[in-house]
Amino acid sequence: MRTFRRTILAFALGAIPMAGPGFGFDGAPLNPQDAATLPVVSPQPGAAVPLKRAVAAPVAPVATSPNSLTSLQYAAEGGHPVAQWKLGKMYADGDGVAQDDLRAFEYFSRIANAHAEDNPTAPQASVVANAFVALGRYYLSGIPNSKVKPDTERAREMFSYAASYFGNADAQYDLARLYLKTPDASRDDFRYGARWLGLAAQKGQHQAQALLGQMLFNGDRLPPQRARGLMWLTLARDSAAADETWIKESYNRAFAKASDDDRATALQMLEHWVQGRRD
Repeated sequence: MRTFRRTILAFALGAIPMAGPGFGFDGAPLNPQDAATLPVVSPQPGAAVPLKRAVAAPVAPVATSPNSLTSLQYAAEGGHPVAQWKLGKMYADGDGVAQDDLRAFEYFSRIANAHAEDNPTAPQASVVANAFVALGRYYLSGIPNSKVKPDTERAREMFSYAASYFGNADAQYDLARLYLKTPDASRDDFRYGARWLGLAAQKGQHQAQALLGQMLFNGDRLPPQRARGLMWLTLARDSAAADETWIKESYNRAFAKASDDDRATALQMLEHWVQGRRD
């Protein structure tokens, strides 16, 4: 919360709060296909297996130091989803092991196959949702020299499941981008994408906040709402990583183009956002 306060103070340089129009950019997705049960990947890439119900298991802490690799492997082979996730991330990032996307894919697949229908409130639910997101991203790009080929529709299935069933904000953002970036996107595609984007932004996903802010500020296929767009861009800039220069550049461009009234109204919206997060 201190970060949000600093954001408001920095943003408020010379701005005078003014009343502005309210606008709620959210809403539940209406596409029935997004909530449909889907086949999940198998450990052998390219072969799908039907979704099976799994019993939620309690999550125990698992060490991740280099000396604990054997323990992680033992726990992963025993079906521990957190151990499988940590090993998958280690292989995906080359953290303490040789980088191997296919090994990472296989660990994430095990989680998805065994825990797809775990209760969304279960302790390991976030790990399961993140595994679906990781699989979706692999399907977007494919894995060179393997059976995992680029498959946009498969990626959409992974993101849709994590976004709909688990309510994962990263999945909602990735799904929104698929809908919005489709070359022949229909009006329905755009509507679904915009709604997913709004849901992710409301949950604090900063990339979604940045993209939504751009669209609203520039009137990109949406009615222009410059103050609200600037508000989202300000929040995104505050959370952006050092290498996410596109977010900071988008904020700087919008702030330079914004009128004094836009800035003042955006400031008021930021204050309402902070208050809402407190409640």
